Amino acid sequence: MTVWNALDIRRRIIVGLATVAVVAAILGLARIAATPNMALLYANLESGQAGEVVSALEQRGVAYEVRGNSIFVDSSKRDELRMTLASEGLPSNTTHGYELLDNLSGFGTTAQMFDAAYWRAKEGELARTIVSQRSISSARVHIATGGTNPFRRDIKPSASVTVTASGGNAITGKQARALKYLVASAVTGLSPEDVSVIDSQGNLVAGPEDGAAKVVDDRTETLRKRVQHLLEARVGPGNAVVEVSVDTVTRSETLRERKIDPESRVAISSDKQERTNSASDQASGVTVASNVPNGKAGDGQTTSSRKSETRERVNYEVSETEHKVTVPPGAIRRLTVAVLINGTTGAEPGGKQAPVSRNQKELDALRELVASAVGYDEARGDVITIRAMPFEQLEPAGTAAKQSFLSALNLDLMSIIQTLVLGAVALILGFSSSGRFSGSHMTSVCRLRRRTRSLNRQNNPTP
Repeated sequence: MTVWNALDIRRRIIVGLATVAVVAAILGLARIAATPNMALLYANLESGQAGEVVSALEQRGVAYEVRGNSIFVDSSKRDELRMTLASEGLPSNTTHGYELLDNLSGFGTTAQMFDAAYWRAKEGELARTIVSQRSISSARVHIATGGTNPFRRDIKPSASVTVTASGGNAITGKQARALKYLVASAVTGLSPEDVSVIDSQGNLVAGPEDGAAKVVDDRTETLRKRVQHLLEARVGPGNAVVEVSVDTVTRSETLRERKIDPESRVAISSDKQERTNSASDQASGVTVASNVPNGKAGDGQTTSSRKSETRERVNYEVSETEHKVTVPPGAIRRLTVAVLINGTTGAEPGGKQAPVSRNQKELDALRELVASAVGYDEARGDVITIRAMPFEQLEPAGTAAKQSFLSALNLDLMSIIQTLVLGAVALILGFSSSGRFSGSHMTSVCRLRRRTRSLNRQNNPTP
């Protein structure tokens, strides 16, 4: 108290502020040490799903943070919470399926209402099936039908699918075609060509017009991989570059040929009809002469006629040949294969490695193998080119990333830096306050000593 009373107002204020700063720094360090390291629990949740997850966390008394549309929890409890919430069906799927039809009653439900609920349930079930795949995080399906109007028969159903890949990946062409066949198989009268697949970025992955192009690309990639695998078995991995170009027919053609041979006829049925007509007529006795006085009447002569007719009908079957050929789009019109093989190296007299050209027999054997792998047809105009040239050696750009010691320890570097900074601030404030306090203490002691000496001199004067 003597030291405190010896301080002036300015120094008392400095000591008080330094004490408050030290206490605040210690409290901050304690809070940081007690605050858990938050990790992402769920992201990109809808409002209903996020509300259900937050309610479940509050019931368990788990600390959480909401950042935008993401929920963060303690990293040590994240995996446990995910499994626990998943067992309870959270986050729940907001897409409704056939359970929508359970709410429809027979009274007050029109045919239009039932059709709308049915197609909505169909879209929901398809979306559930698509989301069940691991590579897809969300999906929506829209089906457009022609209605129930019986006077419009030229309307075909169509559908569109919007999907979002999980992990920020892109939807591949194979996945898009699988989704097209999935939706088309679930809707009566819907063909895969009338289904469009769109990704989360608004890009058309598969549409009605790119079916033939996808087939050609898949065929080209299959042939290229087949040749690549065949060549690398001989020259080694990375020593062969293969490019395949497939020229296909882009339109559909139907050829129909019908031939009739009149010489090769066979009687298959015969119909013969005979008709006979006979008639007789007897002349009457009244004539012109009988009307004249003294005239003579007719003698009553009889006349007869007979007619015979024969008709025969024979049915022949003529030999007929009909030949119909349908050429769908995508048929190979011409095939071109280009192969570049890395040249071998040999030792020169000085011991230096130099490129050596490959044997022509080896190249011819490889060409035969490539021709057999791609189905080479000389009449079709196919071309196969194989060249052996040394590859250019590319130096790696930069240095390879190596794992540091801190990353191997799996430490949270930001938390450590924050703790060190706050600790340094607390130490600086403590040392500064203690330095000011000790300095003021020494000043007060010196004043007391001087005052004591002056009093002693007054009471005991020296000669």
